[in-house]
Amino acid sequence: MVVFVIYVWFVGFHLLYVRFEYGVGGDVDVAGLVELEGVFAPLRDPARFAEVSVHPELRTVCWPNGADLDPDVLYARVSGKPIRL
Repeated sequence: MVVFVIYVWFVGFHLLYVRFEYGVGGDVDVAGLVELEGVFAPLRDPARFAEVSVHPELRTVCWPNGADLDPDVLYARVSGKPIRL
């Protein structure tokens, strides 16, 4: 199943609320998903982290510096369902 993010909300430092098509939504701790290194290093700054949005073409969580997160991984975290390979 291909899933797309339709809404993301900055909840707090490293914490996002992510909503997907099909109505599934929930909180995701980004620091628990990725090391905040490389392209994610600027996201250590709470102000930069709060600049989160939904990429209009990829339809996933992204930031202005080009960092983005795989929607399948986010969906697995929110739904509790494993990623299907």
